Formats: sequence, C-alpha cells, structure tokens
Amino acid sequence: MENTTVENKFKTPIIIVSVVIPLAVVLLFSIRLKDFGINVEPLSFLPPIYATINGITALLLILGVVAIKKANRALHNKLMTSAIACSVVFLLMYVAYHMTAEPTSFGGEGIIKYIYFFLLITHIVLSVTIIPLVLFTYVRALSGQFESHKKLAKITFPLWLYVAVTGVIVYLMIAPYYV
Repeated sequence: MENTTVENKFKTPIIIVSVVIPLAVVLLFSIRLKDFGINVEPLSFLPPIYATINGITALLLILGVVAIKKANRALHNKLMTSAIACSVVFLLMYVAYHMTAEPTSFGGEGIIKYIYFFLLITHIVLSVTIIPLVLFTYVRALSGQFESHKKLAKITFPLWLYVAVTGVIVYLMIAPYYV
C-alpha cells in the first residue's frame, strides 16, 4: 500500500475521532452520575493524578524530540506512543472526575484570575486542535512519510507541549479551590 494511501485510509477515522472526542467530553462533562441514581463518591483523588499524567506527557514529548535529534527512531517511536497513551489515560480520568464531582470555580482575584482564564481557554482550544494534529502526525510516521511527518511534527510538538504544560499549571492554580 502506498504511503499516501495509508494516510488517506485513516483520514476519515481521524476526522471522526477529532470531532467525537470533544463533543463527548462536553456531553459527559455536563452529566453527573448521581443525576441517574448512580451514587458514586466524587473521584476527588483524580485531579492530581491526571495533572501528573499531563506532566509526564510533557516530559515524554521533550524526550521524544531529544531521541529523534539523536537519530534514535525506535526510542522516539516508543516515547511518542507513550505520550499518546498518557493523553488517552488523562482524558478517561478527566471525564470520570467530572462525571462524579461538581464543577470547581476559580477563586483567585485580580490579574491572576485573568492569567488563569487565559491559560484555561487556550489550553481547552488547543486540546481540541491537537487531536487531529497528533493523529495525522503519528499516521505519517507509521506509514513511513518521514518528511511529511517531520513537517507536521514541527507544528504539533509545541502545541501538544503547551497543552500538557498548561494542564499542569491550570491544575496547580485551581487546586486550592477544590472542595
């Protein structure tokens, strides 16, 4: 199978996943299990865990870039695959937490409030944007389209790193206001 054919084969599934995931998160974010008679204690232990996973994702991304700069393609592949796996685990924990807990309001005032909301909004917008970028970048590597992969990775990497790092920062900023 030709390399561009491989990417074309995955184009529709990637677009579908890239639309379905954010829509599912929005939908699930607004659902509380208790509203359906399911009495589950809030999974309040999850936010520090998924924030840590965001930090691990950032570290894996940086190590992945270092590995490829040292021409260690096998290690790069393992690190980037691990970063994707961490992102999936993060997403599952994030949704589970929000389905069991009430929303937490940021209690900071003044300039810190504006900084928090700037980071939160850019984090959310880019976390949606990054889904197809990561998936197309990954498929290009798997299909051997390394020049095309490299070109897209130069866009994907800094955005994904920003999402991972701001996820940790947003958590640290809101953590004092968790009930």
